[in-house]
Amino acid sequence: MNEPPALQLEAVERRYIQGESTLEILAGASLSVWPGESVALIAPSGAGKSTLLHIAGLLEHPDKGEVSICERATTTLPDSERTAIRRADIGFIYQFHHLLPEFTALENVMLPQMIQGTSRGEARARATDLLAFLGLAQRLEHRPAELSGGEQQRVAIARAVANAPRVLLADEPTGNLDPQTADLVFETLTKLVQATELAAVIATHNLALAGRMTRRVTLQEGKVVELA
Repeated sequence: MNEPPALQLEAVERRYIQGESTLEILAGASLSVWPGESVALIAPSGAGKSTLLHIAGLLEHPDKGEVSICERATTTLPDSERTAIRRADIGFIYQFHHLLPEFTALENVMLPQMIQGTSRGEARARATDLLAFLGLAQRLEHRPAELSGGEQQRVAIARAVANAPRVLLADEPTGNLDPQTADLVFETLTKLVQATELAAVIATHNLALAGRMTRRVTLQEGKVVELA
């Protein structure tokens, strides 16, 4: 590819000390993801999927190796700069939506923009457009308790991309949904990735959904391995 990757992990290592033993989770893991790509991360529980996502999202430091976001090396940056990159360039989606219950769908998507300094009017306009793109134009003023599980997760997706990040990281985003709803949520998510040229890494156990992504990778002995 001619353009550089939006996300690049190079020889990342991560281990945890448990008493007198050392648990090695990542042992030279490398991964590059380009804009518009959706990469499925498929691995059994305990293999290190969440650790890899946390390190890629600058929530956790690797013991060795480098994480670059849009060609900017981040490992040695001070926490304030890592936080600024995380806010501006990285979006997160989790298995549970974590929406603020006292706010409407529209307000939940407006808030991260306003925290970033966007005016209320601009935040409202972008939130409205995002929610409409995700099929929620009629649900803007509903609070989370008034939304279905699939609708709540689509609001969470809109919130994750509200500040126009370059990288999207999702940890089992459809794992808490029934198969039909999961399929709908996944379809809207992949459309959004393609439309906005996000670089997405999506951890999932759903092989059918993973098969519809651009690439599939797994973790073996602490390294990222491409799957057919």
